[in-house]
Amino acid sequence: MSDSFLPFSISRLPRIEFGSGAVDRLPAIAAGYGQRVLLVSGQRSFVASAAASRVFAQFRQRGLYWEQLRVSGEPSPEFVDGSVAALRDTAWDCVVGIGGGSALDAAKAIAGLLRPGNSVLDHLEGVGPELPYCGPATPFIAVPTTAGTGSEATRNAVLTAPGGFKKSFRDERLVAEWAIVDPDLLATCPPPLIAADGLDAFTQLLEAFVATRANPLTDALARSGIMAARDSLLALHREQSASARAQMAYASLCSGICLAQTGLGAVHGLASPLGAFFPIPHGVVCGTLVASATACNIAALEAREPNSPALPKYAEIGRRFAMQKGLNGPDARRFLVDTLRRWEVELELPRLAAYGIGEDDLPRIIAASRGGSMKTNPLVLSDGELRQILVARL
Repeated sequence: MSDSFLPFSISRLPRIEFGSGAVDRLPAIAAGYGQRVLLVSGQRSFVASAAASRVFAQFRQRGLYWEQLRVSGEPSPEFVDGSVAALRDTAWDCVVGIGGGSALDAAKAIAGLLRPGNSVLDHLEGVGPELPYCGPATPFIAVPTTAGTGSEATRNAVLTAPGGFKKSFRDERLVAEWAIVDPDLLATCPPPLIAADGLDAFTQLLEAFVATRANPLTDALARSGIMAARDSLLALHREQSASARAQMAYASLCSGICLAQTGLGAVHGLASPLGAFFPIPHGVVCGTLVASATACNIAALEAREPNSPALPKYAEIGRRFAMQKGLNGPDARRFLVDTLRRWEVELELPRLAAYGIGEDDLPRIIAASRGGSMKTNPLVLSDGELRQILVARL
């Protein structure tokens, strides 16, 4: 057996409905669980859409009772606990999350706790007692309206205590029963959201591709998603098109599947404290750091771990981007980094200083970055190297 096919495990995935108009299948899927639907959404975009009118009309025709809970900003533990306390007296048959990553993460956590009824702080990683989650979870259906986090395919709900922490409630039983991915729902996303979310998805794909827990199956998905993002992100940022929406929705879905299996890397390790300490959107963190973090990883690997399997993977992506099969490893990796730096400019990614982050803040950011995502980076970066990544984008 080849060394490239060492044993690996794939955790549970949702059933997936992908394609234009897929959201119209939501009422029938929800009705399969019963008559009472808790709908968790963002503030405006879906509720005001034509798709929402069709979905709610079908809910009424099928005799479904639903109640809507709206999420504003990144969900906090207090929001999840308060929602569970207010809603758990009703015997909900399923929870439907419709929106961006914040709405889906809130819906996922609430679905996990409606029946047990305890506080999410009991399970949040790195916070409180970290008790094992025993369920049962209420069946959860995820419908993303952005292309970024891939939350529809992951087992973790990210919660933020502003000024304190940004941590995950994580368990395989939280994975959605269904992921309904309808690229048409991206049609109202403004260009800055396309840029930030799209680079979040791309970063998740690239970090999963070179992660220490990557395997041949996730490599295939990551490779496919990376190329879909390469072919569509800049085009979708410039102008809406059905083709670009479909490719970015696909890339985001692949990114969620991959990260749930492999873990991530330095960008997401730094994103955790940056998002907790400062009001900076998660996608912006990923987009603004991915080029400098990739350059830092490559330089550190070339200097200290030249036989790392991550180096030829970075080179492979560089060759694919350059469309030059014969490009040597160093030149291919340089092309990849140069491409990411060009994306920073073309997608108009803000720098960290735009959110009030200065050099005096770097020590506490670095000290709080050594959590879960950093553990699957292709090598351990020193504090000095992490500082170098951040300084490059101040």
